[in-house]
Amino acid sequence: MMKYSLKQLAVFDAVASLESVSAAARKLSMTQSAVSMSLSQLESLLGRPLFTRQGNRLVLSHWGSWLKPRAKKLLRDAQQIELGLHEQHLISGIFKLSSSQTGAEHLMPDLISKIDTDFPELRIELIVENTEHVVEGVLNYEQELGIIEGRADDSRLQHENWVEDHLVVVAAPHHPYAKYGNISLSQLEQAKWVLREAGAGTRRIFDAAIQGLIESINVWKEYEQVQVLKAMVKHGHYLSSLPYFDVAKEVEEGELVILPTPQLNMKRTISFIWRKDDIENPLRDCILAESRRLIKEKHKRLPQNLAG
Repeated sequence: MMKYSLKQLAVFDAVASLESVSAAARKLSMTQSAVSMSLSQLESLLGRPLFTRQGNRLVLSHWGSWLKPRAKKLLRDAQQIELGLHEQHLISGIFKLSSSQTGAEHLMPDLISKIDTDFPELRIELIVENTEHVVEGVLNYEQELGIIEGRADDSRLQHENWVEDHLVVVAAPHHPYAKYGNISLSQLEQAKWVLREAGAGTRRIFDAAIQGLIESINVWKEYEQVQVLKAMVKHGHYLSSLPYFDVAKEVEEGELVILPTPQLNMKRTISFIWRKDDIENPLRDCILAESRRLIKEKHKRLPQNLAG
């Protein structure tokens, strides 16, 4: 009969991953003393030391290194058993997902990391495209789930909003407009612009925002790559309209400035899309559920107008 418990193995796994009793205690919502006691009991039951202390770090011993992958496998198997007992689908396999650039760069890394941790047998195959191509890929059965900016008006698609975002107009600190408290529509019309290509969700939202307000703008260049647009704005006398997610770091570091353009409404929603005829898809449902949890966890860390 086994004398150790799954809870003791979970404590061991957390300490082994974080190399800290205090960090493991926070992750497991336990007290430090309870974590230390659980580890001591496990070492006593196994008759082997599992850690050695190096300063403030706990480093795996030879026996701890031997146990770590076996404990992980046992914990994963226990999770699968629990899912099975609750008549849930076993989550495993490769899932094809396409995303626009903003979602791929700023949201998907955290989601993939969460999926890798919680569902290690599930692999997300990520394709990065503009919104138009994401929609095409989902409709053509090339991907099972898409992440787009805004909405796609196609009756064959099901939508679910994920997170709110907004576009901003940015310039370099040396741009003449950077010193103004408000930018007029006529000033926007006279400026040189570098923008995303036609078909990009970002471009659609910008075009819709200026429609009826500005007769025409001087689009100097169009690029698919956000990094190229940011570089041109930083080093030239151009304006661009980009998601706040994409420019937040540069704005914070003083490399770009957000121009006040109160006349333009450029709020948008980053959404999931999938085919309505794809009714039973446990992998998709799992990813959607994890995405909802992720945004709830990130909510306090996002600016209020970005939190969904």
